[in-house]
Amino acid sequence: MTSEEDRRDGRVAALSGRIGSGPSELLHEEVLDPQFRFESRHLIGHYVAIEKVLAAEYARMELLTADEARAIGARLDGVGTDTLTARPDANMSDIAFALERHVEEGLERPVARWHVDRSRNDLQSCAQLMFGRSRLAGFATALLDFGTAAHRLAEATRELPMPGYTHFQAAQVITPGFYLAAVGEQVLHTQRRLLATYDGLDACPLGAGAMAGQELPWDRDRMARLLGFARPQSSALTAVASRRWSAEVTAELSLLGAALSRFATDLLTWGSSEYGFIKLPDELSGISSAMPQKKNYPVLERIRGRTAHLGAFHLDVLLGQRNTPFCNLVEVSKEAGTHVLAAFDSAHGTVRLFTEVLRRLTFRAERMRQACEREFLGGFALANSLTLTAGVPWRTAQVIAGRYIVLASAAGLAPAPGDPSLLVGTAAEKGIALTDPAALLADAFDVGRGLERMASDGSAHPEAVRRLLRDQGEEYDRLGAEWARRAAAVRAGADETDRALGLPVRPGHEGTERGERSDGTDGGERRER
Repeated sequence: MTSEEDRRDGRVAALSGRIGSGPSELLHEEVLDPQFRFESRHLIGHYVAIEKVLAAEYARMELLTADEARAIGARLDGVGTDTLTARPDANMSDIAFALERHVEEGLERPVARWHVDRSRNDLQSCAQLMFGRSRLAGFATALLDFGTAAHRLAEATRELPMPGYTHFQAAQVITPGFYLAAVGEQVLHTQRRLLATYDGLDACPLGAGAMAGQELPWDRDRMARLLGFARPQSSALTAVASRRWSAEVTAELSLLGAALSRFATDLLTWGSSEYGFIKLPDELSGISSAMPQKKNYPVLERIRGRTAHLGAFHLDVLLGQRNTPFCNLVEVSKEAGTHVLAAFDSAHGTVRLFTEVLRRLTFRAERMRQACEREFLGGFALANSLTLTAGVPWRTAQVIAGRYIVLASAAGLAPAPGDPSLLVGTAAEKGIALTDPAALLADAFDVGRGLERMASDGSAHPEAVRRLLRDQGEEYDRLGAEWARRAAAVRAGADETDRALGLPVRPGHEGTERGERSDGTDGGERRER
């Protein structure tokens, strides 16, 4: 055996007496090194936080001295995204082993009891869950921004008449504000579900060990609190076997994506030359290379196209977990989560683009009113008036109104002022005498009255929309406060850990881990394993 082989086998033997050599070059290049680089970039801050909490626990159990715990914590504080390197000969290309070796090499003297009664299983599960928790909170913030943009635009447009459509046909008079309030309802619904998802996964796996618990009296409640969790995961097996959080989070992103695709479809329709209801500035527009008359809105196509990925990412997670035994598995913990980062990035980017669209979007009021005026959108109101003011049985009133619209359209008449004599004749065919047909038509097909006559809560009446938007604004504030409270728990836990280790609390600490921005993204490349 060569000296290099001796050295290599010696290092691996120091990690495990069961395996006498490091991973093969192929395994390193194809699997382990990409995984290592991903974790170095996106999870290293979480690993550091966990190791610091574990050091604090060793000190509490008097297995480490205060000086030993402080030295380990200080060494951990120096770890960043570029500190560690995947080395098959030294750390088996494993992030946990690399972090352990890095700390040991920087200590003045060995600390024998450090890492006693430990497993990588709950360590990895905890780091991955902290990553998902952070990304979920960051995405929720971006979604609140989107909802706020929709809310502001709704306030500004709640009195502008436009046609509302059912079955791809013009149906009733609504306003952009009414429509955007529905967008806001979807955002708030998703926010409530995301908050419930966050609270459901906010259980710390640390202390579960390999699968059956640990032999030392770890204070799992304290460890959970220091890592900003609401509680420890009650089942040790669930803590290391389940990665349901990734399936649940991507499911929520997928459901939101379906809703966003529908909203984007409406904007694409309204932005077409046939409708011309909306305008986007040139900075968010495109051109045709061949047809100079065209101004395209490819940003909306991008948004709608991106929403499709969210469903695919969820399905990938789900299929990666199904038919696997309920225990700690690389297949579930690593391979099934390969595209979770991409799911968060895609959702975050999609919402950012959509937010900018809503901030820059303008509605063409005159074009929308003209569309309302050329459609017989008051047909329902006419039937109601025939029943309520003329005593015409409801189904008969429907027939009279429908027949009148057919004849008026055939005659090329505009909905207003219409032809009272034509309505009289139509009613007479059913044995009905009308006393003031002109007033009936004027009221039914007046565009402004189409909004004003709506009396029920949640309707398109501008005042009903105003009340709905007021309630939504209060809900946005409440949800924002809820997310802030959860972020504060993470910050408080990190600060308490530093104090327990005798380390200075970082000034201006924002509760985000190294390599991560406050919005839950890293600002780096999208493609990672």
